[in-house]
Amino acid sequence: MLETVVENSQATTIMFDFPDWPGFLAGQHVDVRLTAQDGYQAQRSYSISSAPEDEHVAITVERLDDGEVSPFLTGELRVGDELEMRGPIGGYFVWQDTDGGPVQLVAGGSGVAPLRSILRHHRAIASTVPMRLLCSARSLELLLYRDELTSPVDDHVEITLTLTRDQPPDWAGYGRRVDRDMLVEAAWAPAHQPLCYVCGPTPFVETVAGTLVDLGYDPGRIRTERFGGTGT
Repeated sequence: MLETVVENSQATTIMFDFPDWPGFLAGQHVDVRLTAQDGYQAQRSYSISSAPEDEHVAITVERLDDGEVSPFLTGELRVGDELEMRGPIGGYFVWQDTDGGPVQLVAGGSGVAPLRSILRHHRAIASTVPMRLLCSARSLELLLYRDELTSPVDDHVEITLTLTRDQPPDWAGYGRRVDRDMLVEAAWAPAHQPLCYVCGPTPFVETVAGTLVDLGYDPGRIRTERFGGTGT
């Protein structure tokens, strides 16, 4: 482990240097396994949050107080420590320039991690494929990659944010959970036949994906990735 970056009070981005790393595609993930002194093992999957072109491989870990892996990764891991990691994994929830677009990204909470990888890759290769990100977080403080998402530098990317619990006084974005009206207003219309990526807690992903289908989006062009927990 090379470096950690505290994203907020609950999440930390960890950067690694792998001498024999084979490379990866934007949207893939890795499995991290910890082994205790008594031999007990715990394993969790984490999306890669860096771009394939970035100097280091990064994952972003949200701390779960009752978790077996995240408390160690966010609180006890130190520079120079080694972890057992397997990957890259996954070929479904990935985006390459040849996939085309337009692309609609929808994230809930830490589900923005693989979508950040896609956005960074898009910028690194100077892609002209139009992308839109609709990202939901509980508050501005808990929004991952806040500086990147509030100050986009890619002319072909539009970012819309919604804060579901707390909004600053001068907030101009949405202030509720992602719903049908928000998708109609902020996402590509079904007529554009966008390639959609939805990532977040299971209830969030099921609700968003189901709403997209109800609105007329092609189910075959909706890719989902989900994890346990409550909606954002």
